[in-house]
Formats: sequence, structure tokens, C-alpha cells
Amino acid sequence: MSLEKQDDFDHRTWLKRKDLTPIETVFLTALIYIDKRLRIVDYLELLEDAYYKVNLQMPKSHTEQYDLDNKFWYWYPLYSLGFFSVLAYIVAAVSGALLGFYYSPSAAGEPTVAYQSVKMIMQDVQFGYALRSIHRWAAQIMMAAVFLHMLRVYFTGSYKEPRELNWLLGIILISLSMVFGYTGYLLPWNQLAFWAGQIGVEMALATPIVGEWGAQLLFGGFTLGQATLVRMYILHVFILPFVVTSLIALHVGIVWVQGIAEPH
Repeated sequence: MSLEKQDDFDHRTWLKRKDLTPIETVFLTALIYIDKRLRIVDYLELLEDAYYKVNLQMPKSHTEQYDLDNKFWYWYPLYSLGFFSVLAYIVAAVSGALLGFYYSPSAAGEPTVAYQSVKMIMQDVQFGYALRSIHRWAAQIMMAAVFLHMLRVYFTGSYKEPRELNWLLGIILISLSMVFGYTGYLLPWNQLAFWAGQIGVEMALATPIVGEWGAQLLFGGFTLGQATLVRMYILHVFILPFVVTSLIALHVGIVWVQGIAEPH
């Protein structure tokens, strides 16, 4: 990209000479208008050049080496599991955000405010029962799709060099997905949630050296209470969504750069 002043060009005459549709004319006119002020075409050319340089440095896949139809792998069912995982995550995130308008993370009262808010969502909120069911099933489908996706990656050898770092990133993602599910399981604060939390405390205390510290940090102590529910809520709603979304974006970005790996 040069900083020297470029020669003026009669874009209007150029547009009139071309046989363009109305949509193409509007698009090019807007692009010319913006480019005259922000020079975005120069930056787009830089991005295009960087993309091709990176793409040339990546190892070619089997289909590229032998000029096979690369689209075959995109439609192969087992190679769509990653897409279904992301799609289920988006559905769970949107439905969870809507549920957050009505949920109250409080362990006070008998039954608790948290349980009463979930009951209110199911019984009083319009389409609340369907919304919670969508959230729950989307989370379960996501876990199943992620698990099957990792099995496919393993049995097809897609974790091998140069994709071993993305494989490790996938292991981190499935681990965080299980933490996601566990924290959400505790939020209704019913009997199932309480005893699942109690098992979590016992497992934390059974961990050598850092067990008591982990129980204090994650559960707010050795017995379940308001501190436990608030910690699960903060993890499920504020911390994990941003961490998991960032890692998913990085994971998908690496796949985009390296390409889809065919079976070894």
C-alpha cells in the first residue's frame, strides 16, 4: 500500500460502461464512496495477500494433492459434528440468556427462591416450559455432538501433526463443556442439584493437597449454601460463556486456516 496520492479515476463513466444490475450498481457506488474516504480496498488487498501467503504455507490435504472433490468432506455426516456442536451451543446460549431474565440465584426460603423462579418459568412465563426444555436439550445435544466429534477426530487420525494443538484445544473445550453442564445442573437448587453439589464437594475434598482450597473456592466452603449457588451462577452465566466462546472462535479459526483433515 502506497501513501502517494493516487490518480483520479472517473468512476461514474466506468460504471455507465458496465452492464450492471441495480444491486451491483448500488454496491459498487457505495464501495467507491467509502473507498475514497477510508481506502478500504487497499486494506482488503492486504488481507487477501496475507490469506494466500498463510494458505500456501499450510500443508496440503489429501484431496488437494490429488485434485479430488474437496466438497465431499464437508457433506460427509461425521464431518458435520463440529458444526452441530457450535449450533447447539448458540441455541443454548440464546435460550439461557432469555431464561436469565426470570431466574433468581438465591438459596433463601423453603422452597428456595431459585427453585421458585424455575417453577415460575415453567408454569407462569409464556412459552417458559418450551424455553427451558430447548435450553436443556440444546446443552445435552451439544455434549453428545462434542463427544462424537472428538471420537471422529481420534479414529480418523485428524489429531496428528500439524493439528495436534487444535486437538489439545478441543480437549480443553470438552472439559469446559462438562463444567458448563455441571454448573447449570445446580442452578435449579432442587434435591437433584443439592446432592450433585454435595458429591462435587466430596470429590474436591478427596483431591490431594489442593482439595480443601478447591472446595472453598468453587463451592464457598465444605457445606452447600448461598455462596455455592452464587459461585455456580457466576461461572455459568458470566465466566464460562466468554471463555468457551473465545476458545470456540480460536478452534474454528485454526480449522479455517489448516483446512479439514481427511482420514489418515
